[in-house]
Amino acid sequence: MSKEFNRTFVMIFSAILVFAGLLTVAPTTSSQSTGVATGPARNAAIVATTEAVLKETSQLRELSIIRPVKSGAQSRAEIERMVVKNLDEDTTPGEMHATEVLLKKFGLAPMDFNYRPFVIKLLTEQVAGYYDPKVQRFYLADWIELEGQKPVMAHELTHALQDQHFNLRRFEKWPRGDSDAELATHSLVEGDATLAMTLYMAKNPMVALAFIRSLGGDGLSSEQFKQAPRAIRESLMFPYEEGLTWATQIYRRGGWKMVSEAFTKLPQSTEQILHPDKYLSYEAPVKVDLPELRTLLGNDWKRIDYDVNGEWGLYLILDEYLNDSSESKRASAGWAGDRFELLEGTKPQQVCVAQMTVWDTENDAREFYDAYLKRTSLRYPDAQAHELTNLTAGNLGQRWQTSEGAVVLELRGKRVAILEGVPAEANLKGLRDLMWR
Repeated sequence: MSKEFNRTFVMIFSAILVFAGLLTVAPTTSSQSTGVATGPARNAAIVATTEAVLKETSQLRELSIIRPVKSGAQSRAEIERMVVKNLDEDTTPGEMHATEVLLKKFGLAPMDFNYRPFVIKLLTEQVAGYYDPKVQRFYLADWIELEGQKPVMAHELTHALQDQHFNLRRFEKWPRGDSDAELATHSLVEGDATLAMTLYMAKNPMVALAFIRSLGGDGLSSEQFKQAPRAIRESLMFPYEEGLTWATQIYRRGGWKMVSEAFTKLPQSTEQILHPDKYLSYEAPVKVDLPELRTLLGNDWKRIDYDVNGEWGLYLILDEYLNDSSESKRASAGWAGDRFELLEGTKPQQVCVAQMTVWDTENDAREFYDAYLKRTSLRYPDAQAHELTNLTAGNLGQRWQTSEGAVVLELRGKRVAILEGVPAEANLKGLRDLMWR
């Protein structure tokens, strides 16, 4: 997925979401939980509890407290302003537009989906508390009962300790064009904190019960989350769920020391998160570059995104249509590297995406090719597939003519190339040849 897509959901990479990958939250019936202290009393209680939970979390996580952590409460309106502020600071309107176009082109969101306002509502609904590295301060939602939110505090204060020891702000300005590695790093950050929170709850079972009860209380909702396109829901959960699984495996091998060392030896891809052994062997992704394709589409076309899908992104693209997680996981495993380029014309719905994927073995490439072929047939049910002609022995290729333009899928050795949305007037053969240079 694109940098902006991943960044939106990790822009407050120190936030804990109310589902936290643990359970489904009951719908809300009122905006304020009964019995929740507000104003100065609420803030005073948070400050006192922060000090106690920080001390316990520091001991549990084996990271010393370098400086106290300021804390306070925020209303839903204040959290919404924070969400909007982060979106405006971290993404341009053009980047948000590119993310929306990409989701629609891959068929991961409906054509009438309006990305930015939906994301603001979703994150405002889901954020229960967050640590802001920019001001080194922790905030807790003011509509949630405090006693049950100590696990949230343990999670957020783990982020504060991470920041004091490893400098979380260095992850804010990620280089363009490798959001898969960015998502992997945020999975380290969130997986570490979620593991610490899990161990905190195991050590404090009554607090854990209070936490679970609080998730079913007034003021908490999951309606926006339920309405989100599947790719958005699962990507929002990825750093917590897959990050927790990864961090647990690293912890079991080398304790907190090895988890802490990962902030120096960062995971390089979602493949390394999904397969911890590949992190331990540090199997680096293959760098893939794509040529400038715009000139063969026309002067009125422009490139609006250029990024890496990674194993996780390709899994999402496949399973949206295959609807068989086992098949989609098998087909996206064996990933070695990829690159996609998203191009947009001046006419409505004029969008073309080019992808080059690289696989560990020819068998892995063939498995992905077969799965993507099946996915494409399901994505465009009215389009008939035709085999490409004049292919070298051992290579495979299919072509579809859809209402959104031509689609081409081609396998050569360990690589699979994909063109999707090529307009009728474009030089399709020239585009294919250029992809393989």
